[in-house]
Amino acid sequence: MSTTETARGMHDILPQEMAVRQHLLAKLRTIYQSFGFLEIETPALERIENLTNGAGGENEKLVFKVLKRGEKLQKALAGVGDLADAGLRYDLTLPLSRFYAAHLDELPRPFKALQIGNVWRADRPAKGRFRQFMQCDIDILGDATLGAEIELLHATTAFLDAACAGDLTVHLNDRRILRALVELCGFDQAKEAQILIALDKYDKIGLAGVESELAELGQDAAAIARYSGYFEEFVSGDNDERLNWCAERLAGKLDSPVIDELGEAISALQTLSGGRAVPLLDLSLVRGMGYYTGMIFEITSSAFAGSSIAGGGRYDKMVGQFTGKDTPACGFSIGFERLVTLLLEQEQLSLSCRHAWLYDKSLPLAQIVQLEQRADLLRRDGQSVALLPLAKNHSYQRKQLSGFGYTDFEEFH
Repeated sequence: MSTTETARGMHDILPQEMAVRQHLLAKLRTIYQSFGFLEIETPALERIENLTNGAGGENEKLVFKVLKRGEKLQKALAGVGDLADAGLRYDLTLPLSRFYAAHLDELPRPFKALQIGNVWRADRPAKGRFRQFMQCDIDILGDATLGAEIELLHATTAFLDAACAGDLTVHLNDRRILRALVELCGFDQAKEAQILIALDKYDKIGLAGVESELAELGQDAAAIARYSGYFEEFVSGDNDERLNWCAERLAGKLDSPVIDELGEAISALQTLSGGRAVPLLDLSLVRGMGYYTGMIFEITSSAFAGSSIAGGGRYDKMVGQFTGKDTPACGFSIGFERLVTLLLEQEQLSLSCRHAWLYDKSLPLAQIVQLEQRADLLRRDGQSVALLPLAKNHSYQRKQLSGFGYTDFEEFH
């Protein structure tokens, strides 16, 4: 017998939530397109070799794989080749890199891309955490200048401010600083990826928890102690003092003007945000994806108890995996599902007026047609008018419709 339950980790979207989602998407498209981002779409399925090339970090363990079909599957079951030849995308960045490499001659340079679509991760489901969820990304490909990061930060903070996402803090760091820090502390550089994953857990487990994680990785106790001391020194200062700390402690370990770029980004964001977002140099910011090569950033919000609602960074090596030539690239993704949850819980969304015209079931068809003609006049002005048969329990019908955003009621007998 069939079941009404969704597959584990999936969820149905009711009309109330759908209205919020469409409202946010319309606002997002309007703002991002005003910055010149061009919307594209990539397939939900990607070749398995692309999804498991090492760039996706921990997310590669969460890929929903698609089995081969027919004779190819039979051969794979007999031990000839892998069982899967495709998988559902776990984010939008890898598909974008493939898309850009495939259509390079058809796209403007630099290319400013907007992507909106579902992604899938075989994660453990929890409250507010699903295996299918929507991502909304903006990326700039072909621009190696700091202007790309600034534009991404500017556009995203503008959207989040318009979406009533609370007081925003923009956390900034750089993967090159983190690599220099690993060397400075004396960690085993062969385990850099695992070490960075441990450092990334600071906001969840605190400094003591990070120390324990590093010890479990077999890192030297003296190196762990140096990291803790450096971290406490760093967090005690403001942005200028933190930049100075990096310049002094990491002198000679950085090959490019990384620290100057972070300072310029902080200054530019202070100018452009108009107070809507506060920049913060954050040594604990790592970003778990393995493809980041330069500056990284996340945005936290007072409305989410300080948790991240957007994140991204520079990934100059990913496109080169498809073309054989490195291409500068930088991107930002918002936590769309979290914004939807916020607006649903706080009932902050004010939708345009929606009319419910309730008519008696005994009304002649000719009069119903006349009502439809009257309703069309309002619909042409962009208003929503629903013609519905009047239920026996009028008050309950109105209450139910109010829950779906209807605010104006009229009865016809």
